[in-house]
Amino acid sequence: MGHFSFTLFHVGFLKVSIMDILDVLLLSYLLYRLYLLVRGTRAVQMAVGLILILITSFIVKLFNMSGMTWIFDNLKTIWLIAFVIVFQPELRRILIYIGQSPLLRRFFGMRGIRVIDEVVKASLELSKRGFGGLIVLVRDTGIRGTIETGMRLQAEISAPLIVSIFNPLSPLHDGAVIIQNDLIEAAKCILPLSESSKLEPWYGTRHRAALGMSEESDAVVIVVSEETRRISVAMNGELYKNLDEDSLRRKLEEAFRIAT
Repeated sequence: MGHFSFTLFHVGFLKVSIMDILDVLLLSYLLYRLYLLVRGTRAVQMAVGLILILITSFIVKLFNMSGMTWIFDNLKTIWLIAFVIVFQPELRRILIYIGQSPLLRRFFGMRGIRVIDEVVKASLELSKRGFGGLIVLVRDTGIRGTIETGMRLQAEISAPLIVSIFNPLSPLHDGAVIIQNDLIEAAKCILPLSESSKLEPWYGTRHRAALGMSEESDAVVIVVSEETRRISVAMNGELYKNLDEDSLRRKLEEAFRIAT
């Protein structure tokens, strides 16, 4: 332990070691990733409120306000429970994000394979039934703004659920389903339309939306044509058309670097 606590320099009376620097860098990175996960959500507003309460607690103790101090001291027993309840969706998202890290996926890749299996099954079933479909698979680039245009679901992925969403009788069928971190985050989402001349004039809104989403993010978008029943994939600003089961699965596995 002596080697790790070796002092590099002093800041006043403080000794700064290699471990201190590493500690600060890791904490900064974790706080930054946490900010990216909750940015744009109500969790930020709740976090600000919680910080204000903690600051108030410190101030009342500083000024020796016995009545207020007693209240805050008694509230300490429920801080942890309140934190878990208030931030439950965000904590769940953080845990899922950790589980989706590339390092862990090397050891536990079966979960990602299961998601692809369900999405491929759903796409084939949509094609078979003649249901139009638009499925967005989020990769590294966050698309929170797009998710917020639809109805939040946060449901476990299954082919029957995806097919039922795109049933023409379903109130959620018009729009895109967004899958992120092994969950169906939302349905009925509005995607940006592409202005690219790569698409022939006879391609409709679904294909333009799929291509537009792939141009503005690194998401992979599956589109099933209601008219032709053909399956296409938009990725990195390109549209790969007329895919069968094998070619669709291969595209998705390549996109998410899943070894089979």
